Formats: sequence, C-alpha cells, structure tokens
Amino acid sequence: MRRLMQLSFLALCLSTTVGCFVPIYSPRPERRVQQLLYTSEDMRSLVDEWERFWLIDQPSHLTPIRTHGGIM
Repeated sequence: MRRLMQLSFLALCLSTTVGCFVPIYSPRPERRVQQLLYTSEDMRSLVDEWERFWLIDQPSHLTPIRTHGGIM
C-alpha cells in the first residue's frame, strides 16, 4: 500500500510538470507564426478590455476606439 501511494504521488508530480502531449501550435512554421500573431493580438486586446472594465484607461473610457487626434 505504501509503495502504491509513493508511485501515485510520483505520477502526480510528474504529470504536473510535463506539458500537454498535443501541441497547441501547428508544426508548420508559417501557420505557427500566424497562430502566434493571433494569440498575441488577443492578449493585447485583453489588457485594453481589462483597463476599460476597471475604468483606468486614460484619458477617457467614453470613446470605444482610440484615435490619435492628429491630422491624418
């Protein structure tokens, strides 16, 4: 019984340190770059949404999309 507990504890420790068997990104480099770009763009917009939710975006949270205000 003690041996079984030790083996199960060892299996639990190893399973938490080993990554997933199925990789999240594609093995093809061009497809992987596209997936990484989409992921990073989602994470960037997540920060903006978080700041807008807590009303800490400056100068105002009333405009839904920021414009730089200059002459284009």
